[in-house]
Formats: sequence, C-alpha cells, structure tokens
Amino acid sequence: MLLVIEVGNTNTKIGVYDGPRLLVSWRLTTRREQTSDEYGLFIETLLRTRGLAPSDVRGAAISNVVPTVQQALESMCEKYFAVNPLTVEPGINTPIPLNVDNPREVGPDRIANAVAARERYGAPAIVVDFGTSTNFDVVSPGGEYVGGVLAPGIEVSMNALFERAARLVKVDFVAPETAIGKTTESALRSGLVYGFAGQVDGIVERIRAELGVPDAPVIATGGLAELIAPHARTVGRVDPFLTLEGLKLVWELNAS
Repeated sequence: MLLVIEVGNTNTKIGVYDGPRLLVSWRLTTRREQTSDEYGLFIETLLRTRGLAPSDVRGAAISNVVPTVQQALESMCEKYFAVNPLTVEPGINTPIPLNVDNPREVGPDRIANAVAARERYGAPAIVVDFGTSTNFDVVSPGGEYVGGVLAPGIEVSMNALFERAARLVKVDFVAPETAIGKTTESALRSGLVYGFAGQVDGIVERIRAELGVPDAPVIATGGLAELIAPHARTVGRVDPFLTLEGLKLVWELNAS
C-alpha cells in the first residue's frame, strides 16, 4: 500500500492506495505544532479502523506547504511505517516540465494537480483548486506546466469580510436558492457561490484565450469544489482526489 499525505495551510488530506485504487481517504485540520508521534498514532488508528495494517504500507509520498511540519512527517514515516517518504520538490523529482521563470517557487500541491490532470484528462488542462487560496494551474497543449493564477480562497475571503463588517454573521457554505437574497444570510450565500463562480469563469476565459484553446477542459478540486463548480459554466468536472492521485503518480514515476 502507498500512503499519500497532502499538507495544506488549512487542511491535511491523507489517502491510502492499493495499486491504482484509492482505498480510503481522510481530511483533518492542519496543526503546525503536530509531532511525529501524533501523526503516526493518528494515522495508525485511522488505518486500523478500516481494517488496514500499518505494516502493509510500502511507500509514502508527501506534498507539504507548511515547512514547520516537514521533519515530523519524515520522522513519522520512518518510525511508524519503516519507509523513506518521497517529498515532492519542484525541479528535483517533478515528472512534468515546469515552464515558469522560477520552478522552485511552484508549490508541490500545484505540481501534483498538474501531473494528475495531464495523466487523467490529457493536455491542455486547467485545474481550479479551492483551498486556502484558489489556485488555477495550467497544463499547455504540449504537456508542460506553464503557470497559473493565485487568488484569495473562499474561506479566507469570507472570514476577512466577517471580521471587518460588525453586523455580518458567518453563514454555512451552502448554495443559495436564488441569486437575489431576501435576508442577510441568503445574500451572503449568493455572493459566496455566484461571486466565486463568476471569478472562476472570468479567469478561465482569459487563460483559454492565452492558450489559444477556447475549449481547454477545466477540472475543479479542493474542499469547496462541489459547492462552486455546479454554478461555474466553464468547469467540466469535479475530481476531489486529484491531488492525492498526483502524489501517487509522482511516487510511481520516481520509483520506476
């Protein structure tokens, strides 16, 4: 089995693959003070609740954008699973050409998304990842990673609004019944869903124009993809495990 771990600024996603099949996945809150033992015992427990043995783990791949937990992750893999993990590092073990000014600036999660999009959907492709930031990552018709767009994430934007507007209250992230809100809550939900869907469509149209491919496919992933994607006319599909799939592919290509 292959253990894959994607550490984001807000959430951490963990998955276990048996060959090409994703057996199980979990999402938890990222904690910057997490120790190797806390990671190891937690993942061990998760595996056992699904009837999986930690000793069956034969490899591990990590995408991490929080440097302070890197040592804990590596130590955990070695101590609890007896494996030396592969950490995605741009320009070092990246199985996709990075046609950008400074390849080392590209986040490992963005690399994993580009690798998985090219493998699963072909080239060109545009990935929209709804995380702490909303990332747009672009694979060219020639199969290269050519850059993208970074925009404030949905939760970050809404939290900033709530903090600055005393009379607004936090709302659940659910789709509104109508675009015209009759209450403060429904108006906020409308702005959340239709506002970010419009942002996606506007940015995708510009990317497609620069690529010269007006129908370049768009794949959405990330925690709130299923909320926004149905209202964005440019999004063709939602792939909630795209990043984990990319980690698996990077590991396979480096292990071969």
